Amino acid sequence: MIEYTKFEKARIVGARALQLAYGAPPLIKVPEGIINAIDLAKLEFDKDVIPITVIRD
Repeated sequence: MIEYTKFEKARIVGARALQLAYGAPPLIKVPEGIINAIDLAKLEFDKDVIPITVIRD
């Protein structure tokens, strides 16, 4: 897994949380009790399933 800076992680999780909030289907089975898009996006990030690429210049 690629090591991301805290800024890259925040940007990825935030972008994915916005997608989820607007109705995108989750990429993992949603655990019971998770109702917040940000928490779900963090879980997806930790499981490395978010299809977002970081390009560093």
